[in-house]
Amino acid sequence: MKHYFFDKILQNDGWKSNVSIVTQPDGTIFSIKENQERTIAHHVRGFALPGFQNAHSHAFQYAMAGLAEVHPTGQKADDFWSWRDAMYRLALSVNPDQMQAIATMLYTEMVRLGYTNVAEFHYVHHQQDGTPFDNLAEMGERLIAAAKTAGIGITLVPIFYQKGGFGMEPTEGQRRFISKDIDTYFKLLEATKNATEHYERANVGIGIHSMRGVEPEVIAEVAKTGDQNIPFHIHIAEQLKEIEDAKTYLGKRPVEWLLDNVDLNDRFHLVHATHLTDAETDGIAASGANVVLCPTTEGNLGDGLFPVQRFQERNGKWSIGTDSHVGIHPLEELRLLDYGQRLTTHKRNIMTSETNGNSGDFAIQMATITGRKAMDNFNSHYFKVGEPLNACIIDENVPLLQSCRDEHLNSSIVYSCDASHHSGTISNGDWIVQRGTHRNIEEVRNNFVRTIKELKNR
Repeated sequence: MKHYFFDKILQNDGWKSNVSIVTQPDGTIFSIKENQERTIAHHVRGFALPGFQNAHSHAFQYAMAGLAEVHPTGQKADDFWSWRDAMYRLALSVNPDQMQAIATMLYTEMVRLGYTNVAEFHYVHHQQDGTPFDNLAEMGERLIAAAKTAGIGITLVPIFYQKGGFGMEPTEGQRRFISKDIDTYFKLLEATKNATEHYERANVGIGIHSMRGVEPEVIAEVAKTGDQNIPFHIHIAEQLKEIEDAKTYLGKRPVEWLLDNVDLNDRFHLVHATHLTDAETDGIAASGANVVLCPTTEGNLGDGLFPVQRFQERNGKWSIGTDSHVGIHPLEELRLLDYGQRLTTHKRNIMTSETNGNSGDFAIQMATITGRKAMDNFNSHYFKVGEPLNACIIDENVPLLQSCRDEHLNSSIVYSCDASHHSGTISNGDWIVQRGTHRNIEEVRNNFVRTIKELKNR
């Protein structure tokens, strides 16, 4: 067993001081006691938040962060679709060893910044020529190995990708992604489930790339016949062109079609859902489905802004992800999400509810509890006996926090702290990041730099 003593730790009902937590050998919490005298224990100074949940990741895209920002002059405006071409070039070149090195670096950085779980939306399945590996889950196993080295829990979501667009055959640039039919996809899903047995902190979800990436009737069939007890992730309504193409092909908007044809519930996670009508926004909220928002990527790609205020007013639930990883700091994601809404609504009380008017507190609550659901974890307690000890530690020496009253701490952290203020991360009871440094950083960084040199894309 391990014994931790926390100066300050956040529980659902507020900040607690001088808290003793003892963990079992498997990293789960054995006991929590408040107002204790410090004894011989691992002393965790600072402010302990529940570990952040990264509900949407494409790990390999970390290798191209910042590389799609040079735009030739005198040509048409750059958009998502030209960015996608650059992404395809990387996806076609990366091999399993390189995938593992990139993902390990990314996940190590996530842990350094306070994430303790990630949902990996994984679609680079096949060999570079498009033929399956002998082990269908070869690339998935590499992502699991990366998560294990980094010390992060992973929900691996193998993605069903069938088409090149609405009614279109897949392109050569998509050849590593494709499962031709439901049976092929379910074999991949089963192989992925088997791969998770190599790491006790790995599980699986079902994933559909998008309405344009799989025939609509097939999406409905997967939703109906697939495992009903694991998360279901899908990109949807991210781009205006996608909306118009759906109206032409389906006679309906993407979310409109989904609401009419799939029995949505709280195991569904709709990624981006940027362009919605009021009826679609209300329909998602009423269904209990969750929305995954990735503000730095959505901003980088010029996607647009999800209607957070209306969604929340109807008790809608959202989480955050870092998608293409142009930014991987959870507090930046939360701030950008809030500020985008403030700029368009001209109001400041966006991150609030009828029962919680504390913006920082509400943001942490939503990102934590809804984010966990994306990982098939329905625990709503920040720290609880029997659950893994996952904590993001904010430095006790941050001047704005040192004399801050408890009722202002959450908002002070969310709205004023930056990456330099993360002092540590405890993941599954293991103190992996201390004094801002991940214990495996040297080897991980060396492998990553060598891989990037091999790829020659930077």
